[in-house]
Amino acid sequence: MNKKCPVFVAAGLIGKKWSLEILVQLCKNKLKPKRYSEIRRNLNNVNPRSLSIRLKNLEKSGLIKKKISAKTFPIKSEYSLTESGKDFIKVIKEIKEWAIKWKNHNALCKGIDCVDCKN
Repeated sequence: MNKKCPVFVAAGLIGKKWSLEILVQLCKNKLKPKRYSEIRRNLNNVNPRSLSIRLKNLEKSGLIKKKISAKTFPIKSEYSLTESGKDFIKVIKEIKEWAIKWKNHNALCKGIDCVDCKN
């Protein structure tokens, strides 16, 4: 597959370790922005450096945004989904439906639109 192919590029974004989990975390609680510490706490076993790198990559790709507020001390930064990220959550939901239909996962999981991603 051509590395410039949109499908290849999109698969590369979510195929990296922790990317999908981060996106799911950011769609919880009615898309409420999350601080780094909250994301890290909810992702068991994530290495802090790996999380920082993945957040920067997702921000660079336009799926998430980082808002920094210098009005508080310490400086507060929060992450949230962009419009592109919100659209991508719809794709993830479609992948889930496909997996349930074609991969013999007949029971609904606790993922998107369940406990882990309550919108």
